[in-house]
Amino acid sequence: MAKMANKPFKIVTCCLAGALLTAVPVYHVPAATAKEPVSSTPMAGVSLALNTYLENYIENKEASIEPSQTKNVKAANKKDGAAQNKKAAAQKKETAKKDEKKQAKYDNMAVAQVDDYVNIRKKPDENAKLLGKLHSNSVAEVLNKKGGWYKIKSGSVTGYVKGDYIVVGDEKLVKSVGTEVATVNTTTLKVRSKASKKADVLTLVPSGEELAVASMKEYKNGWVKVDIEDGKGYVSADYVDITRQYNYAESREEEEARLAIEQAKAEAEEAARQAQEADNNGGNASQQPASSTTGTGTASDTGSSQPGTSDTSTSTGSSTGQAVVNYASQFLGNPYVWGGTSLTNGADCSGFVLSVYAHFGVSMPHSSDAQQGVGYGVSSDSMQPGDIVCYAGHVAIYAGNNTVIHASNPASGIKYTSPANYRPIVAVRRVF
Repeated sequence: MAKMANKPFKIVTCCLAGALLTAVPVYHVPAATAKEPVSSTPMAGVSLALNTYLENYIENKEASIEPSQTKNVKAANKKDGAAQNKKAAAQKKETAKKDEKKQAKYDNMAVAQVDDYVNIRKKPDENAKLLGKLHSNSVAEVLNKKGGWYKIKSGSVTGYVKGDYIVVGDEKLVKSVGTEVATVNTTTLKVRSKASKKADVLTLVPSGEELAVASMKEYKNGWVKVDIEDGKGYVSADYVDITRQYNYAESREEEEARLAIEQAKAEAEEAARQAQEADNNGGNASQQPASSTTGTGTASDTGSSQPGTSDTSTSTGSSTGQAVVNYASQFLGNPYVWGGTSLTNGADCSGFVLSVYAHFGVSMPHSSDAQQGVGYGVSSDSMQPGDIVCYAGHVAIYAGNNTVIHASNPASGIKYTSPANYRPIVAVRRVF
């Protein structure tokens, strides 16, 4: 097409050149003088004709090409715009899908809102078999609804609760009753004073340890603010997994086992007290049988737990629990050493608890997470000296008077800290 388009131009050019050579006669032109200018009229006419043709030809050529080029450009722009719109629509759809999935998660979550607990039953009937208890602020997954009852799953329990005692689908409430936790997924994680790799290192945390999340404001910048023993620090978001921990239902079997342990310990404490009293009185003190009650809940669908302890068991704690505190206090001021278990040369938080209890013949795992499973659970309102107080990624021993004793960090070593809930308490475990 390009060769054909240029053919007229070549033909005309050749014709004009030939006409010039044949039409113009050859003259002998003498040298011009200053008074006799040389005429260029014949050549000027040829040049003018040639220029006029070329201008017309180029204009026509551009006019024939421009519409096609413009059309192609417009088509390309239209295609690019459509692709961009399609991509934006896909991104918007994906974001909406994620938001919908996130909201659906909370739509199916329920939180018990009662004074103490709500009963979980086998059928949606107040007279149905009792399967367990969902304590206040504990969380459950909603499976379906039947009349005024919800079928839920929480912990190891699946059954029905009355809808009057739970709140369903409240994202803000669900988040408020949970504890956001950052679990270390690298060998050793540095906790820094600021959200910067150049900031000072406050402490080191081993793999698998959990840290309570204080703020997620810097998460987009790659940092998570966490609670540590002496305040707060920052960790790289690349080396932690963020989850939220909740309290779940307690099955009837789990409750009975817990109450049986509490009952046995209460009776043992009472027997020891009476034996000590008899020794002090020369064996003349009368022996009284231990009296106690075991709580199994109420017939209604809400109630108050009745701990299976004797009347003589008070918040002052057992003598063995106090002995644990007295022994642990001997090591105040000794160093904190990550991974250590020496009460004199250095121990970390779980190593300190492990070694203190080892003195009393109790074996424990060397992990703050694993120590949340030793003994049996009690509420933070019922803490007694010697109880193990569990935080996210940390553990301590309750010393009484709203104070804990623990291996805090490399800067502070083994120390007292008050109040005991200086950071969110995840669990309280009782061994003695």
